[in-house]
Amino acid sequence: MDKFEVYMEIRQLLGQGFTKTAVANRLGISRPTLYNYLDKSPKEMADWIDSIKTKRKKLDPYKNQILKWLKENPDMTAAQVEDWLKERHKDLEVSESTVRSYVRSIREEYNIPKEIITRSYEAVPDPEKGEQVQVDFGETWQETIDKRKIKLYFIAFVLSHSRQKYTEFLDRPFTTRDVIRSHENAFKWYEGLPHEIVYDQDSLILVSENGGNLILTKEFESYRQERRLKLRVCRKADPESKGRIENVIGYIKNNFAKHRTFTNIDRWNEDALKWLERTGNYKIHNTTKKRPVDVFQEEKKHLRPIIQELKNYYSNPVSSITRIVRPDNTILYESNRYSVPLGTFNKQKEVYIAVKNSELLIYKTRDGDLIAKHKISHGKGQLIQNKNHTRDRSKGIDSYIETVADYFTDFDLAKAYITEIRKVYPRYIRDQLQIILRKIKQTKQQIIDLALAECVKKKLFCATDFVDMVIYIERQRQSYLTNQEDSNKVFIKPLEFQDESIYNTTTQQRDINEYITVLGGTK
Repeated sequence: MDKFEVYMEIRQLLGQGFTKTAVANRLGISRPTLYNYLDKSPKEMADWIDSIKTKRKKLDPYKNQILKWLKENPDMTAAQVEDWLKERHKDLEVSESTVRSYVRSIREEYNIPKEIITRSYEAVPDPEKGEQVQVDFGETWQETIDKRKIKLYFIAFVLSHSRQKYTEFLDRPFTTRDVIRSHENAFKWYEGLPHEIVYDQDSLILVSENGGNLILTKEFESYRQERRLKLRVCRKADPESKGRIENVIGYIKNNFAKHRTFTNIDRWNEDALKWLERTGNYKIHNTTKKRPVDVFQEEKKHLRPIIQELKNYYSNPVSSITRIVRPDNTILYESNRYSVPLGTFNKQKEVYIAVKNSELLIYKTRDGDLIAKHKISHGKGQLIQNKNHTRDRSKGIDSYIETVADYFTDFDLAKAYITEIRKVYPRYIRDQLQIILRKIKQTKQQIIDLALAECVKKKLFCATDFVDMVIYIERQRQSYLTNQEDSNKVFIKPLEFQDESIYNTTTQQRDINEYITVLGGTK
């Protein structure tokens, strides 16, 4: 039914005695739409319909994309459509109402009804700033690139006053240590600790409610005492006491995760943090009518400061944590990229990690060798790279050194000399070796051995100094052969050498009478 048919149907039903509310419900339109139609005459309605048919809408360039999403996922909300558009088109600026109106028009045009699911909660007053955070767990099934289904597990946090959210996902069930690590990450995200944490009855945290005397798991109880956390566990069948986090769990499922394709867990968590900054904490909250990110700027001033990092709980055993090696030879850890040695991706797709003393340790296998170590960065989206990982500088260098040293009579001395050059020019050692090798291939054995000895003696640890020494010896060689019986022995005149014959030189002396005659005198 097009808009003009709806317009005529409205007038017919009203003429039959139906109320405006009944007409709106019967035709499936909103009351503001009904009033808007009634304000127009039939001619005005026809002209208006013609004008909107020819008018280009802001989202028309994205119509096919939106239509494809709605056909594949009929229950998709306009809010999720808006988020997906902004995720894929960074420069797009569009209001919520524009997206809602456009999605509604596409649903009407292509007859794509939307299933609406509602759930009721009792209103609960907001706690004071920094007073409370609510925590809960969720699960979601996602489709992978190869059309398989994978189950993801997530934990979510929400500050009850500002509604500022945080979440983490795993592709396996959470352990108590995972829960503790997630808490530490959340507190870093919030830049402080709340005064109270509200939980559901989860076995990772709670062993028994015991009539109000909470019995926590041993590991979590130790963590609670060290962080001085005040806990409150909700009673069963009491969703109102944690309605905020219940809404967040649904929001994460339906706005972020729903219809999203899973590639790997690191990329998924990275996208989740971007979603929080772009939509989850940026959109105006339906209850507070404010953006969580704005209210949070004031609330975080009331949080307890994080005095120190709890390394014992925050670190993970090597055997339980793995990371996928990316094609650019990096791994993702807490939204940052850390480098591994060049070529690791071609050799293995997975590495093991551990955190110790604020350092990220990367291992080749579960019980294997350490292949990389980085200082953990507390920023986001950064590349932490070891310069030695940018290219394989050591490949073949050791054998290259031995090859060059083998040209000398004294192999050990030559190797020691080249090793010193490597210390001085670690980045250019290959170039240094090439310079030396070119020269020694053009020079007699006697000369290169003498040049090596002189360079070691004078501590000239540079390839160009070695070449200069070879040239100097070649020029002076014929002048300083002192032992003709052993032509293989060459004497090198030191640079400071002086001819001793000058010490035996005497000056000429004239007779005194010659001077008297010149001066015109007589003796």
